[in-house]
Amino acid sequence: MTTQRKEADACELLSGVDPETGMTLGTPIAFLVRNKDYKSGHYADLAQLYRPSHADFTYDARFGRRAVAGGGRSSARETVARVAAGALAEDLLRARLGVEVIAWVERIAELSLNRNSVNESTVDRAQVDQSPVRCPDPEAATAMEAAIRAARKDGDSLGGVVRCVVRNVPPGLGEPVFDKLTAELAHAMMSLPATRGFEVGEGFAATTMRGSTHNDPFRVRDGQVRAATNHSGGIQGGISNGETIRFAVAFKPTATIFKTQQTATRDGREIDFVPSKGRHDPCVLPRAVPMVEAMAALVVLDHSLRRLGARADELSWRSGPALDVLEASEDTPPS
Repeated sequence: MTTQRKEADACELLSGVDPETGMTLGTPIAFLVRNKDYKSGHYADLAQLYRPSHADFTYDARFGRRAVAGGGRSSARETVARVAAGALAEDLLRARLGVEVIAWVERIAELSLNRNSVNESTVDRAQVDQSPVRCPDPEAATAMEAAIRAARKDGDSLGGVVRCVVRNVPPGLGEPVFDKLTAELAHAMMSLPATRGFEVGEGFAATTMRGSTHNDPFRVRDGQVRAATNHSGGIQGGISNGETIRFAVAFKPTATIFKTQQTATRDGREIDFVPSKGRHDPCVLPRAVPMVEAMAALVVLDHSLRRLGARADELSWRSGPALDVLEASEDTPPS
């Protein structure tokens, strides 16, 4: 389903957490993830040309140089640090506020899951991870797997959509103007490699609806004001309204394909190009799921801390277990 590259992705905890108790110490949390299964030689032939739809040309235009081996900062490998940091954020959100962040593959190419097969109120990571493509609809997942295999066989690639829900978010998170919760979620998601679109709530489908259909009526439930529907996706006016935050992220087909394409060299010649070697994903969607979850957790935690500082009397943190996501490595000393 994905690249043949195999990395352990083991986090070596350097500081900030007591390895005996798993409790944070108040100092910056630092960790290291080592790349071991890299093959820089696969990129040797690429130094003097620009791969179509990669960051080769734009990095040269911006910086006058680029990292040829692996793509440097333009490589999706940089997201391993985001996922590790997001795991810490998610652990804290879950322990202190009961917030849950769950994402899954909703569509690959033209193949979409049956939305009636997924209960967004209860779907969990075990259901998502039961298939290699991280789609909780078994029938759709089987079709998606076949499509990815067919694309790989053809030397081609596929894109798709990741859906994410953030449950139990308290009302009042977000800022009214530039730091709207919607804006910061969009910023976070669009900073991920290969992203091409973001929508919250009904998203672009809202353009086909009337206000009388799209509006979320308010009702009082158990003494609390709640929205009867959730077309807004849990955010109104850039601020959370207490309902589940719902959004989707579109990912383009992987840029590296094993087909002949026209490109240009650094010295201005037009050439035909096909990669001679390399280990690349025919579809990034299955591996994008934890990236989306991580960035969502970081944004929601950031706004929770902003609200905590501003209105500590209203937003209380429940006691809960210490951070236990990252464990200090005993066999590899910090460097």
